[in-house]
Amino acid sequence: MNAMTQPWTDALRRLADEAGREIMRHYGTATAHLKSDASPVTVADEAAERIIVAGLARLDPTIPIIAEENVAREGFPVTAAERFWLVDPLDGTKEYLNKNGEFTVNIGLIVAGLPTLGVVLAPALGVSYFAADDGCAYATTEGSEARRIQARPVPSTGAVAAISRSHLDKDSEAYLAKHGITAVRSAGSSLKFGLVACGETDVYPRFGRTMEWDTAAGHAVLRAAGGSVRDLAGIEITYGKNGFANPAFIARGRDS
Repeated sequence: MNAMTQPWTDALRRLADEAGREIMRHYGTATAHLKSDASPVTVADEAAERIIVAGLARLDPTIPIIAEENVAREGFPVTAAERFWLVDPLDGTKEYLNKNGEFTVNIGLIVAGLPTLGVVLAPALGVSYFAADDGCAYATTEGSEARRIQARPVPSTGAVAAISRSHLDKDSEAYLAKHGITAVRSAGSSLKFGLVACGETDVYPRFGRTMEWDTAAGHAVLRAAGGSVRDLAGIEITYGKNGFANPAFIARGRDS
């Protein structure tokens, strides 16, 4: 085990569960207001973030925490540390407001620019994916034991794409057409990374703007499952970039 990543998997899962329960407490009643970037935020986002930030600080107070709502209030850090947390307390606020269940709690640990631990929890669906201390990826459904998951090579029958329920754009449609992908599965938030990681889909193209906290946890899970998240030049995306914005990327399963 990397000495930099202590055995924190269980603690992160409990913390995500606690945040998820708080999110569900407001489900169906929360209303949104717009932040300065015109994205929606609710009381559930803010309450969940407070729970996560406090929990991570107890886990190790020396590791900086970059959390979406805190950044909206206070701005970005000037530089990223060697190790830092990326937190999106409620990824898929539009899905949350639409009450379709496809929203997630995302917590990811970055070490030397790469996501090493991560938890993606969909509290309304009772589904979670996580990259654990042992370097493997796992999935759970409510009431079941965690099972190890692995991304798959593209099957002979052709690739299945995970596409964004709320953010499908012309570039993504062009990518699917160029690669002859006709089988698609729509999902919100970081659930798309989980679908690729567990071998239910093969590729997730994203050309619209995302921030590092949107992808860190899901990227960690997919890496642990044997997949990758690469920019359009084929280079694995890293974290701690200036401005903490991601390039367009293609998340995919195993190459072979």
